[in-house]
Amino acid sequence: MFASKKASARRIAYASPVAATLASIHVYPLKSCAPLPLDAASVKRRGIAHDRRWLIVDADNRFITAREHPRLTLIRATVGDDGLHLAAPEMPPLRVGIPRADTSRITVTIWDDRVTPLPADARANAWISEFLGKPCTIVYMDESCVRATDPDWSAPGDEVSFADGYPLLLISQTALDHLNERLQTPVPALRFRPNLLMEGTEPHAEDGWKRIRIGDIEFDVVKPCIRCIFTTVDFLTGAFDPSGEPLRTLIKYRRTPKGVAFGQNLIPRGDGVLRVGDLVTVLAAAATNFR
Repeated sequence: MFASKKASARRIAYASPVAATLASIHVYPLKSCAPLPLDAASVKRRGIAHDRRWLIVDADNRFITAREHPRLTLIRATVGDDGLHLAAPEMPPLRVGIPRADTSRITVTIWDDRVTPLPADARANAWISEFLGKPCTIVYMDESCVRATDPDWSAPGDEVSFADGYPLLLISQTALDHLNERLQTPVPALRFRPNLLMEGTEPHAEDGWKRIRIGDIEFDVVKPCIRCIFTTVDFLTGAFDPSGEPLRTLIKYRRTPKGVAFGQNLIPRGDGVLRVGDLVTVLAAAATNFR
């Protein structure tokens, strides 16, 4: 999976002038919560620090997202040295402490993966259960809780947080503009839950990228992000858009054999810091990643 000298030379040959600029960075400390903007972010192999390290599971210890409970997008989650801070409409603010390492782990299911995170305390679980109106538990992914990426699209040892499948998600402003030209009511970039929004490319230029560098960090561009009903959740109201947009329109021109594709999943190939305004350079091109 990792490049040989010949492959490295090929990447240099492909290297382009600056393709784009990093326009914004967002994390979602609690999966499905409101987006949290950052000016700079530390990146390691699981992705951006604090991104989707907390998860809500139901009474069967299966993950819960805004696909089933769109009100989750109304939760404002921030991270401090003392843990997770939660705020939501008609709920008291709550600090959720990072569970002790000797806390008894539970086995939870996220998609087809089974992992063993640490459960939060009873106060946190009562808070989220009241907000959703059903028994729930908040769990935390520490360094000992390991979740591998799909081996068909990654290298041995690659890991991911509680994100759907890969450490980071990238979309381009021009792709969004191209979509919004087709919509009666434009949608914001954050409907697509990106970590990284870039500007300065042709629409969907990222479909043809294999490897890029943002600032000083290199990333493999591994596969398109296949879209679902979550794109129809208005995260400002915590409700589904009754028009079914933007998914209804995307189906007309972004359908692939795997589903509707919009944006690209990334795997970092090094640690470092990303900053808004960083340059994005294409190191290796692919015939297309839109498949």
